[in-house]
Amino acid sequence: MMAGADMVAVLAADTPELTEPVAPGWQLILAFLVGIAVIVVLITVVKLHPFLALIFGGLAVGFVAGENLTTVLGSFTDGFGTTAAGVGILIALGAMFAKLLADSGGADEIVDTIVGHSSPRMLPWSMALVGAIIGLPMFFEIGLVLLMPVIYLVARRSGLSLITVGIPALAGLSAMHGFVPPHPGPLTAVQLLGADLGITLALGVAVAIPTIVVAGPLFGKLAGRWVPVEAPDTFDPDRGDDAEQARRPAFGITLFSVLLPVVLMMGKALVDIFIEDKNNWFRLIFDGLGTPVVALLIAVIVGMFTLGRGAGMDRAAITKCIESSLPPVAGIILIVAAGGGFKQVLVDSGIGTMLARWAEDVNISVLILAWVLAVLIRLATGSATVATITASSLMLGLVEGLPSSEVSLVVLAVGAGSLFFSHVNDAGFWLVNQFFRLNVVQTIKTWSIMETILSVSGLVVVLLLDLII
Repeated sequence: MMAGADMVAVLAADTPELTEPVAPGWQLILAFLVGIAVIVVLITVVKLHPFLALIFGGLAVGFVAGENLTTVLGSFTDGFGTTAAGVGILIALGAMFAKLLADSGGADEIVDTIVGHSSPRMLPWSMALVGAIIGLPMFFEIGLVLLMPVIYLVARRSGLSLITVGIPALAGLSAMHGFVPPHPGPLTAVQLLGADLGITLALGVAVAIPTIVVAGPLFGKLAGRWVPVEAPDTFDPDRGDDAEQARRPAFGITLFSVLLPVVLMMGKALVDIFIEDKNNWFRLIFDGLGTPVVALLIAVIVGMFTLGRGAGMDRAAITKCIESSLPPVAGIILIVAAGGGFKQVLVDSGIGTMLARWAEDVNISVLILAWVLAVLIRLATGSATVATITASSLMLGLVEGLPSSEVSLVVLAVGAGSLFFSHVNDAGFWLVNQFFRLNVVQTIKTWSIMETILSVSGLVVVLLLDLII
């Protein structure tokens, strides 16, 4: 998935710069395969911690590609730092908010409402809807962290597998991230290809809905049988030993607290679309408040009062709650950042550029070509951002003269391809792996296949829409 810092860089760039391959094609493919194999073997066979395995995987890629050690380490640390700065801060703030939500009883309030109005059969559908609503304006990483305590509690209360409940929510988050502007991926493709934003937004929602249904509740039911997982105790309430908590925040207050960062980021996105003057005071305010880090920071501060004080917690209890939220996610931040480092080694090797040029020479439909380009670059680099930028830039000459609806479908085909088969070179893979307490094989059988279903079904819907409009 796209890290926060990556997104800012994408939107700030007018034209993408393609990294030239550092070695012949066969050598880069071999380096890619060796790097993946090293990571998988070290984690599954040697039982090495994923953080260390990702470092060795990055070194293996650079060694086989013929790069010197200094260059490889530079790429890895750049990717590590960028991901830690973007995703790491969001995970830490999100964990603070999630712990407040759990300890105050706010998560229980949401779960009681969801479970109370949904039968066990309908719960996955409800979670898919929640994921889609939260994912509409929110980056995947933030949405996942905010939803985790709710996903855990829903799984426990309903008796369903964590996967059966969680996969639909992940599908909702991921589909919105890949298909619907104003998310940075599709928005960047819209800008690069000159597509109409309104048409792309409408078609993006039309593509997202059926893909969420297929990859979410329908696949989640099957995945829950493959990988039965119980909810961990990461965000279990810890309300102290003195006295039992007499009250919990009301559902309306809890919902306000959860949706506050969503509204701030949505407001920023809408203001950026409708107010073109970047120096407009109203836009400047929302550009600040709607920045992911600021929005989550505001949510944490507000949550201390609406959730903490609203549940009768005193200052000491709130402080203890905030402090206890960080240790469980420290390892997650390191692993996710290391995944970003490994991805950067692949990006800097130029393998994405090489695969894009190979695919560009193939004589196929413009929509399928856009999808294939994004898929190849996504598989090689692990970055939806890089896949979107590179594939879109290579499609520039092929969309000239096409009607606006067709250009919008090309944007969505690129978005579908950028979601394909998230695996060990994607920081999002490790985020899901750690929060759901899965091993590598289980993560592939659930998360990776879900992403692939989203990608393929998204392409199918795009092709069907092409026949209609």
